[in-house]
Amino acid sequence: MKQNQPDRARPDTWRGRARSAVRPDRVSARAVAVVTTTAGPLVAVTILGVWGGRAGGRMLALDVAAGLLAWALTPMILWRPVAGAVLLGLLSAMSPAATPPATMGALQVARRRPFPAAVAVGAVGLAAHAVQGAWRANGGMSYGWWLALITLAYGALLGWGAWARAREALIRSLEERARRAEAEQGRRVAEARMLERRRIAREMHDVLAHRLSLLATFAGALEYRPDSPPERLSTAAGIVRSGVHQALEELRDVIALLREDGLDGDPDGVGPHRPQPVLADVPRLVGESREAGTPVLVDERVTDPSEAPPVVARTAYRVVQEGLTNARRHAPGQPVRVEMRGGPGIGLEIDISNPLPSVRPAGEGGTHARPGGAGLVGLTERVGLAGGVLDHGVSAGEFQLRASIPWPA
Repeated sequence: MKQNQPDRARPDTWRGRARSAVRPDRVSARAVAVVTTTAGPLVAVTILGVWGGRAGGRMLALDVAAGLLAWALTPMILWRPVAGAVLLGLLSAMSPAATPPATMGALQVARRRPFPAAVAVGAVGLAAHAVQGAWRANGGMSYGWWLALITLAYGALLGWGAWARAREALIRSLEERARRAEAEQGRRVAEARMLERRRIAREMHDVLAHRLSLLATFAGALEYRPDSPPERLSTAAGIVRSGVHQALEELRDVIALLREDGLDGDPDGVGPHRPQPVLADVPRLVGESREAGTPVLVDERVTDPSEAPPVVARTAYRVVQEGLTNARRHAPGQPVRVEMRGGPGIGLEIDISNPLPSVRPAGEGGTHARPGGAGLVGLTERVGLAGGVLDHGVSAGEFQLRASIPWPA
């Protein structure tokens, strides 16, 4: 039983084709009614045309019987086109009354079966009509012209049927292509939504992680140094309040930014609302980290930083921001060294390093211990979208973050 299952599942095998060859085509009752209703008047008109104004006899009875039999067999050209057309073609050798159903059968075969089968059925019909013309009168026309007329008629039927078959195949292919295009469009929409969600997550992390890490630093000072002078406590509380306000403003800007369709006319998704941070904002970023107690050493050798393309400038800013944020979270108090060098035509190189703490902060697994953190994963994707490469790891007791970003000339 298991060996027969593949044959049933694949009709392309010879067993599947053999079964489909003997199984009648499924047709509607309406199609059968249309065919029989059309064939009946044609048979009657043919008989009247042959015998109109002439006395009948055995030949008339033969034509009537052949016409009725051909009319009764007409539905076969729908159920089994080849067999029905061959049978009606052979019947037309006896009487012209079977000619209309026989030609209808040839047309059906040409429309629904491969062209070689249609040619074979047409040859059978042509031979049958040649036999009919050889022993029956054909209205005063010479046998040669009559046979040529029949040949042209069958050729026209085969051509018409082949054209209709090709047209139907073309329509089916176009419909299938439309369905595939619709499915592809749905897939693209789903991918666009997924990319938008990832972009939202990346922007949220880039904008808020730095700000919240600063807030955590000052809040920790308030918690562990409650004996500080009131002036310093007030200053720290003011910084926390200002940081929260700035974080809310940045969050509002990010949400407003991402509500715009950044894919249309703005591939970076920056929108017209607020200028995005660039290389010129790195000193401010460093100053915030220094205020939070992180020693930062900067070595900047960048040619014309104000002329950096927007994508390069934003990506470089995010790299420095992520490096300072990770150092502040996972190596608090350790000095951070930031090196930037490059220019138009040679690219931009960014190296950020900081010593690893001897004891990790409580509750921190550390991005340094887990190089695959979400922040670095998003940053790697951002640098990759800019055409660059990001590398990070631990070497000689230091965590190092290196980025190489192309800078077109």
